Amino acid sequence: MRILISNDDGYQAKGIKQLTESLSEIAEVIVVAPSENKSAASSSLTIGKPLKPVQIADNIYAIDATPSDCVHLAVCGFIRESVDLVVTGINFGANLGDDVIYSGTVAGAIEGRFLGLPSIAISLASWDGKHFETAGAIAKQLVAQIDKAPLSHNTIINVNVPDVPLSEIKGIKSTRLGNRHMSEPSIQDKDDPSLYWIGENGQEADNGEGTDFHAVANNYVSVTPLQIDLTKYSEMQQVSDWLKEIK
Repeated sequence: MRILISNDDGYQAKGIKQLTESLSEIAEVIVVAPSENKSAASSSLTIGKPLKPVQIADNIYAIDATPSDCVHLAVCGFIRESVDLVVTGINFGANLGDDVIYSGTVAGAIEGRFLGLPSIAISLASWDGKHFETAGAIAKQLVAQIDKAPLSHNTIINVNVPDVPLSEIKGIKSTRLGNRHMSEPSIQDKDDPSLYWIGENGQEADNGEGTDFHAVANNYVSVTPLQIDLTKYSEMQQVSDWLKEIK
């Protein structure tokens, strides 16, 4: 198996180094990642300028670009060998609930899925970042079994791993996305009042049993299947009826 690895924290981040080390034990890996932190880049692509991959070491490349750029260029551009799987992470911090809309790590996996490859995004669900090796071990287990996953062609797997020793992981659960309350207010810069900082994520709102929030809070690995199609099919008839009234 040949695996393309990327992330949004940058090629020097501890998480991507751990992921590379763990997956190298079972597969050939190629790392193509941003040259610096691109967290919360979502699925943005750079189309206004050319991008230059820089080789850092054997099978490790950095690009001044977004995670989606990195995966796209690797699969459709300068990596000549075929790729079997895209794995992004290990993200420093959770990608739970609404986070997946903004996450560059999840977006890199989505880009891999757009390009026809099975894709997994994996995050360490903590800002302490103590146990990346736990997430690396979980990633290795999931990848080793990916060929047996009965998934449809358009599914992305979003994985969140509690930041605890592997011995304290209670199991792996299939979950749905929870959601958060509205984000915290923006913060005015102390030195320059004309500048503002984006506020922190809102607190958990829907975090009951079955959600990714609940699983991680109880030391279970959360595995959530995501889809690209954002159509709200249950509202299509209502929208159609509404449009008939517009002259």
